[in-house]
Amino acid sequence: MRAVQFSDYGPPSVVHVAEVAEPHAGAGEIRIAVRASGISAGETYFRSGRLRDVVPTTFPYRTGVEAAGVVDEVGDGVTGVGVGDEVFGLTDLATRGANADHAVLAAWAPKPAAWSWEEAGGAAGGVETATRVLDRLGVAAGHTVLVQGAAGGVGTIAVQLAVARGATVIGTASERNHDFLRSLGAEPTTYGPGLAGRVRAPAPEGVDAVFDCAGGALPDLIAIAGDAARVVTIADFAAAAHGVHMSQTALGGESGAAIGAVADPPALHGLGIAVALAGQGRLRVPVAAAFPLTEAAAAHELSETRHARGKIVLVN
Repeated sequence: MRAVQFSDYGPPSVVHVAEVAEPHAGAGEIRIAVRASGISAGETYFRSGRLRDVVPTTFPYRTGVEAAGVVDEVGDGVTGVGVGDEVFGLTDLATRGANADHAVLAAWAPKPAAWSWEEAGGAAGGVETATRVLDRLGVAAGHTVLVQGAAGGVGTIAVQLAVARGATVIGTASERNHDFLRSLGAEPTTYGPGLAGRVRAPAPEGVDAVFDCAGGALPDLIAIAGDAARVVTIADFAAAAHGVHMSQTALGGESGAAIGAVADPPALHGLGIAVALAGQGRLRVPVAAAFPLTEAAAAHELSETRHARGKIVLVN
């Protein structure tokens, strides 16, 4: 089968499609014929070599942690799903391999009828990440939350999940994305110098929590929150130096600690919440671009710009 991988550090051009052996579902797993899969922004850091000194990479590195497709194998002990069912979900984070013709999922949920394959293929990672961080921040009805980098793949999901919890959401993005953020339920503002003053207008009593999806602004975000403990980042590797928690599930042990990331338990319950919200028309997965599997390098190139509005996916 075809699978996307890279065999050395480098620019997006090192990403290629290779012919590899098909994986098979083990106990507690299912295999799907992939219809669409997401590009992980975090994997672009691994590919570039940015983290080579703290997170050793074994080559070839098979990419992709989220996918949607049709079940074609069911492992021992699995109930409630059968061959032919349409699902979306996550691979084992240690083995990855979602950007392929077939993928083994360790966690999954039924594909919402309201979502296209492209939306479902790019949903699971953002849903799990956003749920994990919002849970850690204790976001609930009546809270005000600032989402830094609200127009990206995780930010767009975080906005909607926070709104669904009853929170007021302020989201930072470039001005061209402000109407888009309003459509998701957020009050938009621009990022950059003077952010504290701009946030004060829609939130004169301050914010209860800050979810950083962009990185590079932790001192300002801490000042806005009033306490580093009320800020969680998924994107700033300087988090530990500022006393901020960096939430990751793909990293653990010594390698995760080296960049200030303590492995949090995955928030897999978020998949079921997403299905319910999608059925109510309250959660969509904005897709910035969809590329054929064979154009994975171009998808990585777009991801590295950090300007994509929503999720970047590969389609089979």
